[in-house]
Parts: sequence; C-alpha cells; structure tokens
Amino acid sequence: MTAPRLATIIDAEFGLDGGAMMGVVPRPLWEPLHPPDERHRIRLVSRCAVFADPAAGRLWLFDVGLGRDWNAKAHAIYGFRFRGPDLRALLAGAGFDPDAVTDVVLSHLHFDHAGGLVARGEDGAAHLAFPAARHHVQAAHWAWARSPTVKDAGSFRPEHLATLEASGRLELLAGPRTLDARVAVRVVSGHTPGMQLAQVRTDDGDALFLADLVPVWSHLRLPWVMAYDNEPLRTIEDKRAVLREAAERGTTLLSEHDPSAPRARVRAAGDDAFQAEPFATPDDR
Repeated sequence: MTAPRLATIIDAEFGLDGGAMMGVVPRPLWEPLHPPDERHRIRLVSRCAVFADPAAGRLWLFDVGLGRDWNAKAHAIYGFRFRGPDLRALLAGAGFDPDAVTDVVLSHLHFDHAGGLVARGEDGAAHLAFPAARHHVQAAHWAWARSPTVKDAGSFRPEHLATLEASGRLELLAGPRTLDARVAVRVVSGHTPGMQLAQVRTDDGDALFLADLVPVWSHLRLPWVMAYDNEPLRTIEDKRAVLREAAERGTTLLSEHDPSAPRARVRAAGDDAFQAEPFATPDDR
C-alpha cells in the first residue's frame, strides 16, 4: 500500500496592494520584506495543498487556486502569471489523477482561493473543475458569500457559487469537524465569517493549512493583519491560539500565499512573538 502523501502546488503568481496586505503596518517596516512593484503590488502565490490517502481511497484538495476564468481587466489589476493551463494539469504533473479527487475543502470562497472551482467547456458553459468531488464549505461562510457586505462583495464570484450550488456536490459544515481519520477542519472567523483551516494527520505529524489567517510568513507577527479582514482583532486572537498550539505540538504550517517557502515550523519567541523556520520538501512545487 502506498504511503499517504501531502504535497503543495503553486497554481499562479499574482499581486495585491502592499498596504492592503499589511493593514496598519507602516510601509518602511514591510517594504524590505515585500518589495512592491511600480503599482505598489507585492508578489504573492496562489498555493493549493493535496493529500493522497490510498488506504482510505480518498484524494483531498485544499483550495483550488485562481482558475483561468478571468478577463483582461482582472489581468491588468492583479498581474496573473499562471504556472500551467489549469490546476488539473498541474495536479497531473505532480503525479495526482485530477479525476480521482474525492474531496475539495474550501477554506473560504474568495476568488484567490476558490477561483478554480469552475472551468468552461468549449461551448463556454461553466462546470465544476472537479465534478466528482464533494466540496466542503462552512455553512456560515456560504451564507456570507451569497450575501456579502459592500466591503467584501468584490472578493466573491457569484456565478461560480451558483454553479457549485446547482451541482449537488456542495457539503455545508456547521463548525469544526472531523471529516476523516486523517483530515479535520477548525474554524477561524476574523478574516471572513466561517473560514476553515484544514488539518491533516500525516505519518510525519500534523500539518495545518493556514489559508488567510497567516497569508505570508511575515504575518506571524500578531499585529500584522490585512486590511481585507472583517474583524482584525479577532484575527489576532485566532492567530495567537493557532500559533501557540502549533509551537507546542510541532505542527507543520502550510502557507497559501508566501512565495518564499511553502512550509514552516514555528517556535515561541516570547508571550506574543513567534519565529518561523520555513522549509520545502520534494513534494512542493
């Protein structure tokens, strides 16, 4: 029997405004770490994680990248640079069968995490990129995404959500949940209501996919919180709890957006300070 395998795959590179990413942090502090381009965007990646569990007969995908369903205006705003034709091709290139994906766990439904939900056929019709998979979303977040505020409405793609809803492949969860012997989700809600972090039990220990709780490793500093967050003080409390636990247990953390390294272990460096030891493995692309 093949051993379980946890891999990460970069779907694309893109840019977001550095000030928005760093919130109240003054530019002289974040600029040396994240040099912005001429349009004040800092470089980010859209990284997914995939977990193959042959013994259970399940292939898990955590978030689905940006997708390719974008117009010229979006390309100009975000400066997309895609790594391949689509996420399915990237999965295949990493040794995973995209048709074998049984479960898609969506941390939340912002376009840089769920843009790859939908692909378009030759006729232009939208369909799920992974039509055989169950798509796990927190019910609280689904309700928010279907009726967002003016502040964050631009982060969602209603036509993609409608395609998912009509597919019959949507599984709504109510809070923390054990999904399988090796996969569970915990809920944090400072960034957006009902964001869920996937936790995976590998043969080498636990790994936690951080989504937008800690978008890049510099956000390990508790006060460094994005202007995109709906409840920044709650983000800080969620980060404190997650990072303390990860430091105590030696959990491997997976970053969704940091271009420098996909994984890190953290250690406490004071009551409210944490230091990362970033690394990569042969399973990271």
